[in-house]
Amino acid sequence: MTRRSVLTATGLGALGLVGYAGLTQPLGNEVLTKSASGLSDRNFPRAYQAAFRPLPKLAPYEVSWDDGVRVEKYSVSARAGMAQILPTMQTPVIGYNGMVPGPTISVDRGTRVHLRVRNKLEGLQYPDHEQHSHSSGLYLSTHLHGHASLPEFDGYADDRTAPGFCKDYVYENDQPARSIWYHDHATHLTTRNVYSGLAAQYHIHDEAERALLPQGEFDVAMTLSDIMFEADGRARFDDKDHSGLWGDVILVNGQPWPVMKVQRRVYRIRLLNGSISRSYKPYLSTGHAVHMVATDGGLMPATQSVTSWRHAPAERYEFLIDFTKYAPGTQVRLLNASNDKNVDFDHTNKIMAFQVTDAPVDTSDPTWKTIPQTLVPSDVMSLKTSQSSRTRYLQLKKSDVTNIWNINETTWADVIASGYTKVLADPALGAVEMWDLHTSSGGWFHPLHIHLVDFQIVSRNGRAPFAWERGPKDVAYVGPDEKVRVLMRFDREGRYMVHCHNLPHEDHDMMGQFRVGQPGDPDPHDPITAVEPCPDTYPEQL
Repeated sequence: MTRRSVLTATGLGALGLVGYAGLTQPLGNEVLTKSASGLSDRNFPRAYQAAFRPLPKLAPYEVSWDDGVRVEKYSVSARAGMAQILPTMQTPVIGYNGMVPGPTISVDRGTRVHLRVRNKLEGLQYPDHEQHSHSSGLYLSTHLHGHASLPEFDGYADDRTAPGFCKDYVYENDQPARSIWYHDHATHLTTRNVYSGLAAQYHIHDEAERALLPQGEFDVAMTLSDIMFEADGRARFDDKDHSGLWGDVILVNGQPWPVMKVQRRVYRIRLLNGSISRSYKPYLSTGHAVHMVATDGGLMPATQSVTSWRHAPAERYEFLIDFTKYAPGTQVRLLNASNDKNVDFDHTNKIMAFQVTDAPVDTSDPTWKTIPQTLVPSDVMSLKTSQSSRTRYLQLKKSDVTNIWNINETTWADVIASGYTKVLADPALGAVEMWDLHTSSGGWFHPLHIHLVDFQIVSRNGRAPFAWERGPKDVAYVGPDEKVRVLMRFDREGRYMVHCHNLPHEDHDMMGQFRVGQPGDPDPHDPITAVEPCPDTYPEQL
């Protein structure tokens, strides 16, 4: 595989499909009967044929103790690789350690993690993105999404690691148990880098979560995404003039519409929507409810049973499925009803299937048939609106003049032009604030991600939040013409980003920043200069 083949793998090709090209106007409820891929019928994957693959796991290369704190060191390299996504051919990818999805990191709460991210993408460029790339290859910036990191370790978009360099990130993992993920966040390259494969899960465990929910093989992490292909198996890229990217093949852990064998017991599913733009509305083919137990920021106060839910890019939901009610041989399918403003194809109404087996069940495990109703309280879910010291308004739209995505008429280009001083908000350290998020550009939805904090969704269009989002969140699904009110506390000083997680919108240019407190001048935690990348001269650690 040559470097040139990887370059073309991650980027190109006109779709040439009537009705799909040029989506620069707001979407309707569009369902297309043709696929977006250029694959022949022989090479197009069939639903429910691939076997489910658990996510790969990463082990620390060193473990030590520092004044009573366990320290684990990990290393990943962003590099080219080949993935067996299609049954008949391989797809060139860019992934952490060359894997797609990347390897999962799993730690106990309070464990300090040192993560070395190495940029091994020398010589690679994306078409029409050379101005945002290093002369010798692609930039990186790694964001641990859902972790309250120091600013210099948060993956600030312009804190970029050049090819041949690496950056050491430090994570304290002092938040409650949660399913989070690390992904690329480099300015103007996030869409392509994540679509090419730079995304992986990261789990924090604690005693409360272990006591309440299934563990081990019955705690199943899933990364949901969509993709389209060229005729030769390369990934096809088309974000429709930065409107969004919708593939015609749905992947779970990198496999198209897989089948997972399950015992007749309760399973815990950690579902990350790692799609670039597509939102989902999952439901079980049997019509039975799933039991929501955790949101982006960890366990909910109480279990919420729902028969379907909206799931935007970057959101994580954990839920329990009770397979005890099904006879061996039953196939239970996880389907997708979709949502307004997606682009759907013949097979995007399917996600995966569960095949119920007659394997013996360990009934000594108390979680085998338990759906807990009361979970754990959390600081953010205990916040009261009366504690808010200020209400701020964030309008999410596309400019009628410049045709650029923005927040309150501010773009990331404006932040750069200001010398990184322009902010959307400047809450005091320890302040509780209410932010009103409003999509006003008609026809679009924006999953808004606020770095650093977990927030409580107080209301949606003046009504109570949906049942499935009644837990700590860091992404708010703001649908067309919706107003979402969120409440949060700012407990760490510094500059952090806020942006749309429809990644073509973020890249062009729906991203701003807020500043907590008055960090000082110079800022000891400047997100770009406090901890800079170093030349990668270290021995490889896998």
